[in-house]
Amino acid sequence: MTVVLAIGPYSERDISGLKSAFDPIFLDTPSQMHELDASERSKIKALAFKGHTSFGVNEIAMLPNLNLIANFGVGYDAIDISAANERNIKVTNTPNVLNDDVADLAVAMLLMQVREMAQASEWAHSGNWKTAGEYRLNRKFSGGRAGIVGLGRIGREIANRLAAFKMDIHYYARTEKETPGWTYHSDVTSLAAAVDYLIVAVVGGPDTINFVSREVIAALGPRSIIVNISRGSTIDEEAMLEALETGKIGGAALDVFLNEPNINPRFYSLPNVVVQPHQGSGTVETRDAMAALQRDNIHAFIQGSNLITPVN
Repeated sequence: MTVVLAIGPYSERDISGLKSAFDPIFLDTPSQMHELDASERSKIKALAFKGHTSFGVNEIAMLPNLNLIANFGVGYDAIDISAANERNIKVTNTPNVLNDDVADLAVAMLLMQVREMAQASEWAHSGNWKTAGEYRLNRKFSGGRAGIVGLGRIGREIANRLAAFKMDIHYYARTEKETPGWTYHSDVTSLAAAVDYLIVAVVGGPDTINFVSREVIAALGPRSIIVNISRGSTIDEEAMLEALETGKIGGAALDVFLNEPNINPRFYSLPNVVVQPHQGSGTVETRDAMAALQRDNIHAFIQGSNLITPVN
């Protein structure tokens, strides 16, 4: 019998599904593995992992017979893939099923920022609409120039949505894609200089830390807006805050941050920033699909079948 360990902040729905499928051992964080004795840990062959707490060399070493880490989420930067490879441990994730929700939120945040929807709503709620008149004019959304940093699955979905808003689509990717009518840029600085809106959709991890660098941010104009639905680590956050505070860029719409949920409080004092609590995939339908895909990968491992969505 394959013993499964589940680590992370699973919902009651997720817990029910995992219990029905595998009856795993549940822990909230990797640090709680110390509560299991060595004999228990030696029996664990598959891990259902959820969250952003680091799962690295030391954690992997505590599970000597681990063969699979099934990640809940498309991003797996919390998992040390090199350490997993050294132990021949397979890692899976849950791509595709969340593309629509994340892309929808990216566009919604950008639209919310450009049309000042939160501010206008507050204007009406406060009674200013009645006593002080109409809310101030804001900015046209359709027909702008959008730059996608990372034209992968989610990046392409975002670009497709923005194209429907009659936007001129520019993008950066490691290689040029088959995208008639869209403009390819071989570096992110060139992309930033060419667009009104910069949407960051690259994967997280050590290779993309500060991928949107101080230099990239400096290439944006004073009306430019940054959108981030990737990871907080992919943008030089200090450089972005400085640019927002000094008016060197026009605004930001952010679903991800460094050190979340304990994010830099400077974000909360900025009227030109839309803040969302890392909820890109946060719908019932998509989280259910992610949970099902995670379980399906574990089932495939137990049955000796090909893994559905391997990442290594």
